[in-house]
Amino acid sequence: MMSRKHRVEYVQTVLLIIIHFTVCTSFDTITVNQTIIDGNLVISKHNNFALGFFSPGNSNLRYVGIWYYKVGQKTVVWVANRNHGIHGSSGILSINRKGNLVLYDREVIVWSTGNLCQNCVAQLLDSGNLVVTTKNVSFWQSFDYPTDTLLPGMKLGFNRNTGLHRVLKSWKSADDPAIGEYSLEVDPSGLPQIFMYKGRNPIWRAIPVPLKTYVDVRNYSFVNNEEEIAFSFFILDDSVILRIVLDYSGDHKHVTWHETEKKWKEIWSAPKYQCESYRRCGINSKCEAKVVNRVFECDCLPGFEPKNPRDWYILRDGSGGCVRKPQEPFCTDGEGFVKLERVKVPDTRAAAWVNMSTSTRKDCEEECRKSCSCAAFASIYIIDKGSGCFLWFGELIDTVGNSGRGVDLYVRVDAHELASSKKSKRIFGMESMVFILVLSVFSAWFMLFLIAYLLVKRNRTRVRGRWKQRFVRTFRQTGDGRRPLDIAFYNLTTILAATNCFSPTNKLGEGGFGSVFKGKLANGQEIAVKRLGENSGQGIEEFKNEIMLIAKLQHKNLVKLLGCCIEGDEVMLIYEYLSNKSLDFLLFDEVRRSDLNWRKRFSIIVGIARGILYLHQDSRVRIIHRDLKTSNILLDEEMNPKISDFGMARISQSELIQEKTTKIVGTFGYMPPEYVVFGRYSTKSDVYSYGVILLEIISGKKNNNFCKENTSLTLIEHVWELWKENKVSEIVDPLLDETYDCDKALRYIQTGMLCVQRDETDRPTMFDVVLMLNSDIYIPAPKEPAFVARNHLCNNSKVLMGEEISCSINEMTITVMVSR
Repeated sequence: MMSRKHRVEYVQTVLLIIIHFTVCTSFDTITVNQTIIDGNLVISKHNNFALGFFSPGNSNLRYVGIWYYKVGQKTVVWVANRNHGIHGSSGILSINRKGNLVLYDREVIVWSTGNLCQNCVAQLLDSGNLVVTTKNVSFWQSFDYPTDTLLPGMKLGFNRNTGLHRVLKSWKSADDPAIGEYSLEVDPSGLPQIFMYKGRNPIWRAIPVPLKTYVDVRNYSFVNNEEEIAFSFFILDDSVILRIVLDYSGDHKHVTWHETEKKWKEIWSAPKYQCESYRRCGINSKCEAKVVNRVFECDCLPGFEPKNPRDWYILRDGSGGCVRKPQEPFCTDGEGFVKLERVKVPDTRAAAWVNMSTSTRKDCEEECRKSCSCAAFASIYIIDKGSGCFLWFGELIDTVGNSGRGVDLYVRVDAHELASSKKSKRIFGMESMVFILVLSVFSAWFMLFLIAYLLVKRNRTRVRGRWKQRFVRTFRQTGDGRRPLDIAFYNLTTILAATNCFSPTNKLGEGGFGSVFKGKLANGQEIAVKRLGENSGQGIEEFKNEIMLIAKLQHKNLVKLLGCCIEGDEVMLIYEYLSNKSLDFLLFDEVRRSDLNWRKRFSIIVGIARGILYLHQDSRVRIIHRDLKTSNILLDEEMNPKISDFGMARISQSELIQEKTTKIVGTFGYMPPEYVVFGRYSTKSDVYSYGVILLEIISGKKNNNFCKENTSLTLIEHVWELWKENKVSEIVDPLLDETYDCDKALRYIQTGMLCVQRDETDRPTMFDVVLMLNSDIYIPAPKEPAFVARNHLCNNSKVLMGEEISCSINEMTITVMVSR
């Protein structure tokens, strides 16, 4: 409760309200004789900002705040009573006779500036700053007490004389402006830096403030003197409305108002990349930002190695950081410095030192050599101060490469590491010279090739156009000669929109047919688009074959063909998109394979078998796939397997009749011997391929990498040797530890060995295989499996029926491999 004196003051304030305000008012100044109640607005001189009561989001509480008045979307930039919301419309804002700007909730003071001066007034400026002044002397301003927003002219930092610390603190939520868990502030240690904290844990660090030299519509200012350390920015174009905000989710954003679209648009934000997270890769390491197609973003700095190699290389966890290599004593003769170009320099707190008396790189190096604890240096340019040396002592923390802006960092290394680095540079230099020479020669004949290519392409387009017309006309009319095919024909415009004009970022892979792209239709459905390449070894026959076969098939373990596109010079197949890519993508990667536990592997093994059984026995026609392998097994979001790529499949009249071909297709390592040597194929050919896949799933190893120089055993040979020696447990993938069912694993391995027996008549049917996997029926002992002389096949290009064979190394999903 208020004292008697304060109660009298409050009653006087209420009387002033009755006397002076019978309607809502607006002005830019609050004097001792004026009071703001809920519904009144204080508006800056040129209508840029307004001050008044508001309720954020879905909240019913009332707060006093400042927001943009010209902006169509109400955007609050400052809140007075952010931790003390008012219930109802009882709030009153006024200045008492002691110059204290006070916010009352009935008789309770919920916020105030403190006693400031006699005859003070509060004025809302067009900058968004609320100031309490008298006779042009400012005693208090809202810019000194920011909430979550930094406006042009506001400062982030602190005053050395008064101890005033200007910090951005996020809202608690979109409905609650109370102080949240994120803050943005300047750390003065070493070379001042801006940090974002979650609680008191740093989660993001900007490059040291004085090193910012870029200027756009924002002109940045940094002051570091005896009075204060402060960062601020100004807008060079008065027509631009821009603010810096730290929102409740922990995003640090620079946003501008677009009047035509009536919304705020983000022009910069952080942290945006994983490498921007503070200490992402631990100490003495470098995180490579914005680099695509990297398995792991962390690298140790020169002269260092991972502290925990298993975590670093296997688990891809770099948080443990790096330690110096134990090669030669540090700080001895022969040591030197390795240059890292354009990096975000390490954390400057406590471990860094600026020397403005020296400026050249050579001077900086000599300065660093004077101390054995100096780990790195950089020659830098500091705004308003000139060039100088920056030295780091001890651990190097939060170094980021490829950050867009940065300086050259020189890391201290011993003689051994320095020699290795120089050797690498020499090799790279020689490689560059050779590359330039080769490029010159290539350019000489490229024009001739281009002319010939254009002539061939023109002729090919004419031919392709003719068969496309016939193909579309035939397919729209009939499927198997009796009824229409249930398949959709997409137009090219739809596919271009879905794939963003076949953007490289949407490319999933590339195979014998061509490239595969991810797409998204207008209805939100995700698709995979298999696009015939100009120089593809496959064409109309494979395309027709795949549509004719797969359009007739419906099974949960077969990939679903949605339709095709034949327009202009484009030929495409449209499939359902499967988010977990192909089985080989997970199975043969040391890290991703750990996601395939025993339960998932069991489900995949059984699912593939059921899909093949459907092809051989339960579909309307008996189909031999002829190219079964792990890269043609796709996985949906629930890890259910689906068989893909039917371009090489054939219809068979009987599972026992062996047909013969003079064109061997498929992938070595998955093809049975009778097919490789004699060109005979039957349903037992698929059984053999399935056996190889089963053993690969159990062991986590690939049957063979065809055409490698080493002559190590294939997986089948390896499993057979362990089987004969009764060492079955050594066949199982070590990543499964003891989580797998030993009896089932033994049963599956035995089933796989039966499938890869040399004589096709000894192999079980897929019906038998499914029965073996899902029941306890007796399984006979396997006979010796078939071994294929890989090196012999690779080293002799014409060995089978006068046809040329090329080695397949294709690993992409939804592809077809053809050996010729």
